[in-house]
Amino acid sequence: MSKLPNSLKALINAPKARPNTVPAPPNIRSVYQKIQQTAQSNNLSQPAWLALSTAATMTMNSPESLAILFQLATASQSTDEGVSVAEYMREVGLKCISFNGIPRTINCLNVFKASLPDSVTAKLSRSPTRAPTPENIDEISHRGRALWNSIYRPFESKLHSKLADSHPDLPVHILNSHYGALLSDPANRCTGATAGRISTSIVAVACLRAQSGVGPQVTSHVFGLRKALEDGTWVSDVESEEGAKWLASDEGNTWILKSVDDIVESISEGTGSNFAPSRGSKL
Repeated sequence: MSKLPNSLKALINAPKARPNTVPAPPNIRSVYQKIQQTAQSNNLSQPAWLALSTAATMTMNSPESLAILFQLATASQSTDEGVSVAEYMREVGLKCISFNGIPRTINCLNVFKASLPDSVTAKLSRSPTRAPTPENIDEISHRGRALWNSIYRPFESKLHSKLADSHPDLPVHILNSHYGALLSDPANRCTGATAGRISTSIVAVACLRAQSGVGPQVTSHVFGLRKALEDGTWVSDVESEEGAKWLASDEGNTWILKSVDDIVESISEGTGSNFAPSRGSKL
């Protein structure tokens, strides 16, 4: 294979193209601490604020900040508790693919794993749980449709038809590759971590809010979070009923959105989302 000339390498890595991940800003720990404290004062579980913070940070492409978030979340905890936190953050990061695409998840999970203590890394799961087989393919499709219906009812069929009108394979891919294979949780999982129904909606809202430019989708997933309370799908999560109700309330929704805004403001150092940044001049 031929090598790339230096001029082409320089073009790929031109500063205006922002080719690199974003370093952790000096104040990011205090931003995470504020989010953590508000969550605790409203009797939320750790997964709620950790899902929000992880997803927003992944969207902003700042794996160094993820390492600081992990340190905060595991302060004074045992190695086994640290493993549980790391597994959960990895699971959230994986689900971010459905909203952010694959590259940022690859960037962040690679660096995040490298930042973990050796004692934690040694105990992380190495067994996949989402591989499709002839035996489980129908179950994957079924759970994807169930999650889709839970989030979008009573418009689930209308939205499916609208997507198909844009491209016949659009809803096929979304339901089977994302809602079924990724966003819904594998049945009978015995390794790794699970980010349940409420956490998945928090991930969706956090990623989309941090992106900018997708207000209708943010609105849909805010409603999706509320519908987890209405249809009872929240009960399999770790959240208490009190915490789940608060997250689905106006106050809880506002906290999620403003917390994401605070993370974006900190990591971007006031310049806003870097998910699809404007560039003042052509390459």
